[in-house]
Amino acid sequence: MATTSPPPEIEDPPTGQIEPVEDHGAIEESWDSDTGATTAEYAITTLAACGFAALLVVVLKSEPIKELITGVISSALGLGS
Repeated sequence: MATTSPPPEIEDPPTGQIEPVEDHGAIEESWDSDTGATTAEYAITTLAACGFAALLVVVLKSEPIKELITGVISSALGLGS
């Protein structure tokens, strides 16, 4: 079972040397559609992190977890003396 995808099929691949672009305005125009993409990615990541943090707080406030953590800390402090 292959884990990689096959290379894309190109009808007419370029041959020879590729010429440098002299019209940098065309390059700038092509980037305009992605202007807010990074900000949106950070926002989604931040929301996911907040959701995970909220879930972690709920789990850590539960009584069995409190007892487990208290037991581990008491045991560690007891071994240190």
